[in-house]
Amino acid sequence: MADTRTDYRQLIGGEWVPGGDGTYEIINPATEQVVTEAPEASAADVAAAAAAAAEAFPAWSRTTPQERAALLAAAGAELAKRTPELIPLVISETGATSSVGSLMQIPVAISRFDRYARGALEDLSRPLPPQPIGTTPLAAGALMGGLARKVPVGVVACIAPYNFPTTSMVGKIAPALAVGCTVVMKPAPQDPLCVIELAKILDDVGFPPGVVNIVTGGRAEVGANLVADRNVDMVSFTGSSAVGAMIVAAGAPTMKRQLHELGGKGACIVMADADMDKAVGGIASVWAFHSGQICTAPTRVIVHRSRYDELVGRLAEAARALKVGDPLDAATQVGPVISGVQRSRILGHIEAGIAEGAELVVDGRDPGMDRGYYVGPTLLAGCTNAMSPVREEIFGPVVVVVPYDTDDEAIEIANDSDYGLFSYVFGGDTPAAFEVAKQVRSGRVGINSVQTHHETPFGGFKMSGIGRDGGTWGLDAYTEWQSIIWPS
Repeated sequence: MADTRTDYRQLIGGEWVPGGDGTYEIINPATEQVVTEAPEASAADVAAAAAAAAEAFPAWSRTTPQERAALLAAAGAELAKRTPELIPLVISETGATSSVGSLMQIPVAISRFDRYARGALEDLSRPLPPQPIGTTPLAAGALMGGLARKVPVGVVACIAPYNFPTTSMVGKIAPALAVGCTVVMKPAPQDPLCVIELAKILDDVGFPPGVVNIVTGGRAEVGANLVADRNVDMVSFTGSSAVGAMIVAAGAPTMKRQLHELGGKGACIVMADADMDKAVGGIASVWAFHSGQICTAPTRVIVHRSRYDELVGRLAEAARALKVGDPLDAATQVGPVISGVQRSRILGHIEAGIAEGAELVVDGRDPGMDRGYYVGPTLLAGCTNAMSPVREEIFGPVVVVVPYDTDDEAIEIANDSDYGLFSYVFGGDTPAAFEVAKQVRSGRVGINSVQTHHETPFGGFKMSGIGRDGGTWGLDAYTEWQSIIWPS
């Protein structure tokens, strides 16, 4: 387990400082015991971090791509060295199972450092052909040359979610740093410890003072103060749609650039000719992959009526076979959710579904654990698209099933949602599934797989977000276009 004696601090302008408003407790979701205490940032801390990032920006933005690439590569290498000690820490603060913690929480962050170390060397500029311009009252005629170039947006507030705190944070800071931005990291209040360790690594490998800063806190004011700060040019946020909307409003007075990956309610259309093994395997990942705490999960199943009974029966069998338990037990497939508040919220959604007429096929409300914030795999069938657990993001191990009769109806149901982040289509006739996928209003649509493609643009339609990252789009997200023109 993690060393609870660590004195965690904030990095502001190259100095490690305590929280201006003291500390707050970090709770292990599996045991409900205190892991350690984290700094509680004061308003002055947040202002100092943003000011430090603004002061460091001019020099950092002028560094060569090779310099930035070398530091990002060094950060990835150092993170790899420290992986064995960080995995137990991230498991203790997130409740992730051993498999998710060891495969997804740190290794993916390492690969993102490597990707954007290479990305720092990408030339995003666009030379333009000369354009003849006639004489006007403004100026004499000329053959005008032009260059559209990408320049760093400035200071970026990077606000990460609690499900994959380190992976998500690196997905923000690595491309931002690669293009020459400076950053203020604000991890989720529930699990900031591994992100603080990440800041230590970035400091140790030689990022200049002020280029990387971190503030932490258990109160909403910490993030709110950061978003409102006039030194912050852009907010990169991953979290709920409700909080995202507040951030957009708070950033409006200073026209902050926004990149938001928000809520999801992944539609999963299972067509009449679908390979049921693939469909069941993909849908069951909702329960086994971090207890359903992932916005890209296929939580909203829309199945052809001819396959409805078969799918519900097989999903029920899969759900009951999953082991709920201690995240440190290698046999555990479903661990706790992040907090008691989130557990209560999930249970409320299940109760609402039952009250609205859904069939509780698998009941995970009491998985039999003596302590910890556990909800077992839950399956609600016989649903309609009007039911609240079908429409609202639950962010827990709950799958809902809605039957349909025609492909047009399936598409209509899929699109009748406030969300559109990552959806799925399972069908034996791949060209037909492709045609259905093209009509689903979602930022990504997977066909016969819940796997991803890291180089594709990632982001959502509607309430699922603003902007895109991933691959080269991640570099683009943290830049502004600047045009330079001259007479040839």
